[in-house]
Amino acid sequence: MRIIKVGPSGLQAPVIAVGCMRINTLTKSEAERFIKSALDMGACFFDHADIYGNGICETLFAEAVGMTPAVRETLQLQSKCGIRPGIGYDFSQAHILKSVEASLKRLKTEYLDVLLLHRPDALMEPEAVAEAFGILQSSGKVRHFGVSNQNALHIQLLQKYVKQPIVINQLQLSLAHANLISQGLQVNMGNDATARPDGSTLDFCRLKDITVQTWSPLQYGTFKGTFLGNPLFPKLNEKIDRIAEEYAVSPTTIALAWLLRHPAQLQPVTGTMQVERLKDCVQAADITLSREEWYELYLAAGNILP
Repeated sequence: MRIIKVGPSGLQAPVIAVGCMRINTLTKSEAERFIKSALDMGACFFDHADIYGNGICETLFAEAVGMTPAVRETLQLQSKCGIRPGIGYDFSQAHILKSVEASLKRLKTEYLDVLLLHRPDALMEPEAVAEAFGILQSSGKVRHFGVSNQNALHIQLLQKYVKQPIVINQLQLSLAHANLISQGLQVNMGNDATARPDGSTLDFCRLKDITVQTWSPLQYGTFKGTFLGNPLFPKLNEKIDRIAEEYAVSPTTIALAWLLRHPAQLQPVTGTMQVERLKDCVQAADITLSREEWYELYLAAGNILP
């Protein structure tokens, strides 16, 4: 597995991260097989969140992996906090600290490699976040910090107060959900692609050496389903299938390779709980699409160029 540097830190991780949002759909034995297979592939970076399965995902993961100090050293664990179902968002110091303690207990570990703030909190007081991060770092409970679904100004506001570098921004990005890229291409154009400016978040992250993790890399919309084999995307699937055949890999591999071809050094977060599909995802690390293939797929997905 190809290794990348994660943000402005000493952390290095596999270029493909394993998302665990759906691990609660597996039995314990199925989860054991899935995690072992991932580790055998070199995919040792696992993404969690306190709300996934209402905490069950973290608990099941720890049970399935047979968490011990020795096992823990073979893993990289990331979790997220800040979403309070039925209430909204909460970046208060008390909630961040409480959430991390609960995740550590469920994961049966003394520390997280990375903690992300999950979606922006309109009532965020960055001074409180800074205090929480300071406590977590000094106690050794969190080694690195990042955000999820936040734009350039959100990060700048946080970084004004937070001493620790923001090493990751986890954002939705795929061939069929490419707004982050499209908005950067539609400079000075009066069309729909510029109607929802994101503050050049992708370029901002590149400037600040913040690793962009892409969630739902095979999805379109927000949890609407995969675009692969979907009749809503006939032209895109035709192109993906042809290129996949030329490389002798699966369409899944090509869809992930499209993300990895971008010079931002993206780190896709998989969502599959199927070992064979995870293998296809990991294989993308060995494929480098040409510039022509990259743009061909971008256009086939319905994106436009000025």
